[in-house]
Amino acid sequence: MRGVGGLGIFRGIAARFRGSLRFKLLALALGPLLVAVPILIGILVGWGAVYYDRLLITKVQSDLAVAHGYFDQVKEGVGRRVESLAGSERLARALRERPGAAALSELLREMQQQLRIDFLILLDGNGRVRAATGGPVPGSSYAEWEIVRRALAGHAETEVDILDAVQLAVIDPTLTEKARTPLIATRNAQATQRNEETRGMVMHAAAPIASVSREGGAGVLVGGLLLNKNLEFVDRINDIVYPEGSLPLGSVGTATLFLDDVRIATNVRLFENVRAIGTRVSAAVRHTVLDEGRTWLDRAFVVNDWYVSAYEPIKDSFGRRVGMLYVGYLEEPFQHARQLTLAAVALLFVLTVVAAAFVSLRLARHVSQPVARMHGTMSAIESGETEARVGKHPPDLAGEDELAELAAHFDRLLDRLAAQTEALQRWGSELDGKVAERTQELAAANQTLRSAQQRLVMSEKLAAIGQLAAGVAHEINNPVAVIQGNLDVLRETLGDAAEPAMAEIRLIQDQVFRIRLIVTKLLQFARPAEYAGYLEPVVLDQVVQDSLVLVAHQMKKTSVAVMQELHATRPVTVNRNELQQVLINLMVNALQAMPEGGTLLLASGDREEGGVRGGFVAVGDSGPGIAAEIRERLFDPFFTTKTSDGTGLGLWVSLGLVQRYGGRIDVECPSSGGSVFTVWLPNEAQAA
Repeated sequence: MRGVGGLGIFRGIAARFRGSLRFKLLALALGPLLVAVPILIGILVGWGAVYYDRLLITKVQSDLAVAHGYFDQVKEGVGRRVESLAGSERLARALRERPGAAALSELLREMQQQLRIDFLILLDGNGRVRAATGGPVPGSSYAEWEIVRRALAGHAETEVDILDAVQLAVIDPTLTEKARTPLIATRNAQATQRNEETRGMVMHAAAPIASVSREGGAGVLVGGLLLNKNLEFVDRINDIVYPEGSLPLGSVGTATLFLDDVRIATNVRLFENVRAIGTRVSAAVRHTVLDEGRTWLDRAFVVNDWYVSAYEPIKDSFGRRVGMLYVGYLEEPFQHARQLTLAAVALLFVLTVVAAAFVSLRLARHVSQPVARMHGTMSAIESGETEARVGKHPPDLAGEDELAELAAHFDRLLDRLAAQTEALQRWGSELDGKVAERTQELAAANQTLRSAQQRLVMSEKLAAIGQLAAGVAHEINNPVAVIQGNLDVLRETLGDAAEPAMAEIRLIQDQVFRIRLIVTKLLQFARPAEYAGYLEPVVLDQVVQDSLVLVAHQMKKTSVAVMQELHATRPVTVNRNELQQVLINLMVNALQAMPEGGTLLLASGDREEGGVRGGFVAVGDSGPGIAAEIRERLFDPFFTTKTSDGTGLGLWVSLGLVQRYGGRIDVECPSSGGSVFTVWLPNEAQAA
């Protein structure tokens, strides 16, 4: 539904553009603004977004550099303190005096508190424990530690290494509990089967000791700091990188130390005043930093919100990536500021467009209103207000500009057109009078000609029928007379001997009589006036009933039901036999129109037409009806639709008989089907 709706809006704008001058002027004025300015704003917004994101990434990259510097500074500080202690006179004097292991351990614990580290271990030249602050057993070996091997070789080293729970317990059982961290399910983190982290990330240093004992030989002093849950360390990083007020827009900076992908020290909050220790980094960051060894500089989802983040890998003494250092700040305030900036730009653009549209509409009005006034004048003239004019000094055509000149010229054209129109109307009125007179003359002449043509055609038809009937009568009557005479002679001659053939003789006489009757009807068709019977008042309902009896034999051939609605009360003056002949002809035609059966409607009643009182008889059928082109020719002589039966004279003769008494026959074909022939006759005969 959106594509269709958008197409409708476009079509509406196109139609408005085609039909409104003001809209065209407004589009002309605002077009460059609506096209060019959004493109420029889009380019600026796109470039600004890229540059803005680049600034945010550059900012967090510099923050990571500061955090990395502090991390290295702490690392170097641990190394310097251990190395300084290893070369101190106090430790050398204690070693020369060769105190017991307990005395050395007590000395190391005192030095541990001064150095603010978690453990100190004194090794001999073979890397075996001589004394320690915690639980290492004297004589146990630490020669496998990489920093110890380097220190035994004479090089002081400071590294970050991962110690398992057993190693931590040997050094100091309290470190094991401090390092143990339950894992918290974290969104987007890599799947794992572990439920806690027991390893510890230790920043430790080893420095060689120059022994001054009588036995001589070298030793190594090892000291370290556990970073797990070292909140002071991570908060110090955060204070250095993000001092109070360093982030604009109310953003919040965070710092985190990761052992593998687990947060072991962080100021990111899981809940209020609950740090997110034990949560894990997202799988994407883990893959980039720990698996590929690259620094992550991008936005990232940190525990429960999006941050502009920087992650870098932390390597141990063997060069393996064992953790991550993270700094970042909350992204939402910057995104909100960006959205506000975009909203401000959009609002400024809308205000600019509105102001430009207002000014353009005011300017366009000075052009569109005069044109609209001229258009209104033209519409008024088209509506019949021929006196409408633009006016010589309308308020919206003040001045002498081109529009004022156009309006004046327009009025002059209208005045000239009005004068010409008045002259044309006057000439048209005169011409209409002459045309009307001539039309009446032609109509009268045409009516006379049409009547003459009709009489001539009818005369020609009657003459042809008369000639045909006379010829038939002449050609048939003589043989018929011979047949009748010889039949009489034959009957008289045979006498009683003709009795066995009397049935055949009577049949021959009947057929001869039938031939004479046919000849008589032909002559009646040709000259009906000569064969007209006497006139008498006839009750229409009775004639209908008599005619129905005479066609009863025809009705027996089909299953036709008769419906009678006979309500005529006034008699009509006609020849009864001729009227009966007309009705029988109509009934037979109706029955022939329903070969499969149907309903024969017979109706009568009184009807006054044109001030003449009379009655009518209607004969209807439920057949297929009569086509319009056939109805026009129904009463033409010799026209018939019956291919094997019928002469085409029945309706023509019936119409002639009815018209002889001033009546008429109408034909209707209702929409429900069938056809209805209505015979109307005046009560008093009006011979035609």
